[in-house]
Amino acid sequence: MPMAFVLINADLGAEEELVKQLKGIEHVKEVYVVYGVYDIVAKIEGETMEKVKETITWKIRRLDKVRSTLTMIVVEG
Repeated sequence: MPMAFVLINADLGAEEELVKQLKGIEHVKEVYVVYGVYDIVAKIEGETMEKVKETITWKIRRLDKVRSTLTMIVVEG
């Protein structure tokens, strides 16, 4: 199944709010607040790679408190 990890930089203090929003998005399977360069890591899975890309582009990146993202698509096999 196509999968990607999205590293997210959030507005200061908005991490918990974003986690709640992310957990409500279809195809978002896991969400974690982390320390380091990024604030949140989300695991995305979809029936097709197109569904994964649409979720990231049209749902996650459009959230108000998201400053920037880095997407890592998992290579299967």
